[in-house]
Amino acid sequence: MFMFRQRLFTLVFIALIAYPDCGNAEKTSKKHHLNQASNQSTQSSSTKAPSKLPELGARPYGQRPEVMAQAADIAERRSLPPDWTADMLGQARHLPSVARLMLPAPRGQKKDWGVYRGRFIDPIRIGAGLKFWRTNAALLARAEQVYGVSPELVVGIIGVETIYGRQTGSFRVMDALATLAFDFPAGHPRAAARQAFFRDELEQFLSLMHRSGGEPFSVRGSYAGAIGMPQFMPSSIAKHAVDFDDDGKIDLTNSVADVIGSVANYFKAYGWTSGVPTHFEVQFDASTLDLDALLAPDILPTFSALSIEKLGARLTEAGKAYPGKLALIELQMGAQPAQYVVGTDNFYTITRYNWSSYYAMAVIELGQAVAKEVRRE
Repeated sequence: MFMFRQRLFTLVFIALIAYPDCGNAEKTSKKHHLNQASNQSTQSSSTKAPSKLPELGARPYGQRPEVMAQAADIAERRSLPPDWTADMLGQARHLPSVARLMLPAPRGQKKDWGVYRGRFIDPIRIGAGLKFWRTNAALLARAEQVYGVSPELVVGIIGVETIYGRQTGSFRVMDALATLAFDFPAGHPRAAARQAFFRDELEQFLSLMHRSGGEPFSVRGSYAGAIGMPQFMPSSIAKHAVDFDDDGKIDLTNSVADVIGSVANYFKAYGWTSGVPTHFEVQFDASTLDLDALLAPDILPTFSALSIEKLGARLTEAGKAYPGKLALIELQMGAQPAQYVVGTDNFYTITRYNWSSYYAMAVIELGQAVAKEVRRE
């Protein structure tokens, strides 16, 4: 077991230090994972983040006694050298832009699936996805065989996250995670939970880097601290990254094989079921519709096909035959009437990468659009 863990940290080190000079990965969540990181992944793939590293006037955390006081606690919890931990935290810098990027849209501002969709389902991503699929068809097929995860899902995720590696992030991950761990914006509605999450990710990142002998300040990623082509958070790297090309190291930036295998392994771990649809079309019976009851569980599959129909949802024949639990998914369209689909357990699994039904639909539709182009060839 010791040798396995030692090898794991060595592999993770390679994954962390190997990064390109281009782009940004503005997942993350919500991934990821981002799944815990709220809506970071959707923001990270669609919003250009500043590339100043560090920002002008950014204050080092070594000047913050309350942060330095926590270094010893972190070192003890993670079995890290106290001096090294204090040195790393002391060099990290507070990035005000990172905190600003984490704030949600103003209250009362309606979401718009049409606008959101347009950011991701476009000719650039579809064309890049087609090239990615064509080049890596054998790897995608092997990942499906090993993990039971469809090529459409893997291609959709990587395309939404980073346009297949074009935008992987330019923030120093150490600075981004420290900022969100110690200065998460108080105006966020879930500030306490989010700050606790990022403190855990910061500690995980420090653990991975120390045990691998890596240099924390060499690693670049999104403003939320997500890393590499799939935008994995440090905890996801530790849990789900795999050496899919069997070259003795994990590289989530330069090894497409490792990226494909790691994304597929992530979804297998979160319960993806091969051959199960992600969602079904739905209509409503106005005479029996109880929309509040249907939306109450949010995106968590709760209803049987029979019970969801009793509340006024009218399923397709395939939906009626589905044996698992279902959830009504609302996609707001700005000032226009909302659109609805009925999500399965596989739909919910996609939201474990990022807690957003909009994100999940973008991943699904991008994957489908690329698959359609592949079939045309």
